Amino acid sequence: MTTADDLVLRSRRVVTPDGVGPAAVRVRDGRIAAIEAYATPGHDLGELALLPGLVDPHVHVNEPGRTDWEGFATATRAAAAGGVTTIIDMPLNSLPPTVSIAALAAKRQAASGQCHVDVGFWGGAVPDNLACLPDLISAGVFGLKSFLVDSGVPEFPPLSVDQLNQALSSVDALFLVHAEDPDEIRDTRASRRYADFLVSRPPAAEVRAIANVLDAARRTGARVHILHLSSADALDMIEQAKHDGVRVSAETCPHYLALAAEEVPDGATQFKCCPPIRSSANRDALWDGLAAGVIDEIVSDHSPCVPELKLPDVGDFAGAWGGIASLQLGLPIVWTQAHARGHGLADVVRWMAQRPAEILGLRRKGRIAVGADADLVAFAPEETFTVDPARLHHRHSLTPYAGQHLLGVVEATWLRGVRVDGEPRGMLLSPGDDR
Repeated sequence: MTTADDLVLRSRRVVTPDGVGPAAVRVRDGRIAAIEAYATPGHDLGELALLPGLVDPHVHVNEPGRTDWEGFATATRAAAAGGVTTIIDMPLNSLPPTVSIAALAAKRQAASGQCHVDVGFWGGAVPDNLACLPDLISAGVFGLKSFLVDSGVPEFPPLSVDQLNQALSSVDALFLVHAEDPDEIRDTRASRRYADFLVSRPPAAEVRAIANVLDAARRTGARVHILHLSSADALDMIEQAKHDGVRVSAETCPHYLALAAEEVPDGATQFKCCPPIRSSANRDALWDGLAAGVIDEIVSDHSPCVPELKLPDVGDFAGAWGGIASLQLGLPIVWTQAHARGHGLADVVRWMAQRPAEILGLRRKGRIAVGADADLVAFAPEETFTVDPARLHHRHSLTPYAGQHLLGVVEATWLRGVRVDGEPRGMLLSPGDDR
């Protein structure tokens, strides 16, 4: 039945789980009510493609406590501008970190009323809260994140391998792991040379740590997720683990898929992230891992800070904060590279919307299908633009993509059928909310 309040969006390129083609998407009460023939009267998007809103499960909002680094208002405004309609906030670098029920409550209070997109929360697993992890899961986090190496902030210490095994055995939950082995990390001296920083965090640090995570998952039967995979050297062991029935998924990031170590200028600390951007050959291998399904999803790992921490006066890679802010730019960055490599919009949607939603268990997100939330994006895949930091909505405009020419422009974003236009309408999510 059609009602006067229905929104109908028509496009010749609607990306659904069945492919890309002409259709009209009917929206009623915030959900997709029907997918109809393109001839159905409605708002015609012309040559714009219609995508599901992207789902980014790796965003450091940093509020409360480090809101001068980033905050819910600015991060979610940037997300919407980039076609992202759902984010999951990492348990650091806020103060307090999300490692207790009280800290989760503080996080939700800080986010309330500020969010332009839907927001959920990860919890953290640190040495002092391992006995409380079941309570944290029950309180409504989507899973638990841990580090095997120094996190960069003292209030979120890493787990040992033994503690990781203890955590995996304590509760049936999704465990996210920053997998670098501290014994493989080399001491670094102050240096403007990117090559020195790259040598300090070799591929072996990821490979050894990922092997430990996979061994722990085999031993405990736990569900694990490898965060921000940078080294393609680990692909074979992840693929084998999946073949063996280990419950493992993996992600990579736009910066690992678009940038290369050979192109990072000395002193350009805006390119620093951990693990680091590696060679162009490694970048190509990561794309192969995506195409083969070994890597499940692409996430931003949006991790900004105040400029003085990111750009120390001497351009010192050892002393600079390790994080890249790309939440608003992820879709065009990935589409630029994917298109050049022969991938289509359906591939990008699978990597940046459908699979993240599936891993999170958000059944109404990440796809254009009847019953799904009407989180939609009008995208111009043939248009190009030059990245202007002044047009970025996240709190600090520093980006390694400044001046780059990218393919694909987000023209409009709808959250549950309402165009995102400046008024915060995002919901705070918990697991099972959309069932």
